[in-house]
Amino acid sequence: MHRPAPSLKVLINFWSLWNETNSDGGPWSLDQRVDAVAAAGFDAYTCPADAPGLAAALERNGLRFGAAFDAARVEQFAPLIRAGLEIDHGPMNCQLADHDTPVDEAIRLTIALMEEADRQGAEVHLEVHRDTCTETPEKTAAIIAGCRERTGVEPRVNFDFSHPAIIKHLEPGDFADRLFENVPLFQRSTLWHMRPFNGSHCQVPVTDGNGIFSQEYQDVRPFIAQAFRHWLAGSRPNHELWVVPEVGPKSGYGLSCFPESWPEAIALGNDLRTIWNEEIGGTKN
Repeated sequence: MHRPAPSLKVLINFWSLWNETNSDGGPWSLDQRVDAVAAAGFDAYTCPADAPGLAAALERNGLRFGAAFDAARVEQFAPLIRAGLEIDHGPMNCQLADHDTPVDEAIRLTIALMEEADRQGAEVHLEVHRDTCTETPEKTAAIIAGCRERTGVEPRVNFDFSHPAIIKHLEPGDFADRLFENVPLFQRSTLWHMRPFNGSHCQVPVTDGNGIFSQEYQDVRPFIAQAFRHWLAGSRPNHELWVVPEVGPKSGYGLSCFPESWPEAIALGNDLRTIWNEEIGGTKN
């Protein structure tokens, strides 16, 4: 029996549009950002669920939504998840606790987060990210192992591979072998933040600013293809993968010489679809 065809949803992170300004120098409004995401042809938008007017802007544009939130205490989980579900049931992203949160505490928090997500029927993912309890590959692995040992189940994880890549200081030829340390766990995820990276920089330019892919981005494209192959070969939860073309604002992630973030996110989002379609063409149900 054939499984349903897998589909890709390109989910735009609100901060890719932070640097966009109007003629008076003021930042774009939420409505302008959501309108721009729809006009660019993408499927969904992610930001904190408490943004005023968010639900109306998404509905007007026919966009899906997956909430994103930070949390460090158990009592925060239920209201944050509930707020996201009130808008849409797209996969959610949680940046949990802090860089110095002890591993035992991080395990306890992660178990509580996943239990609350299950109670509410939400697909909440623990993000691998700097300045959180998953800051290093070793801490992330310890949290996953601790959850498995205590509950028999591993947490849902959103792998932003750019962070472990720079900690390991990897060469492009080593990306696939060194970063996919838990392929089955990646295959069970329905959310992936794909930031263009190399072994020295958490974020590299997608293009040269004139529509030509940078060499650094071309180096990471085979890794993206391998990630899609891994996911497609797995259980394909919901037969749907939501991927964020993760291009953060130049402040904090880019250098002053980088192209602007929103055009870069558009270029990356479109290319993620291109790579996905190439992999789908060689995939059997």
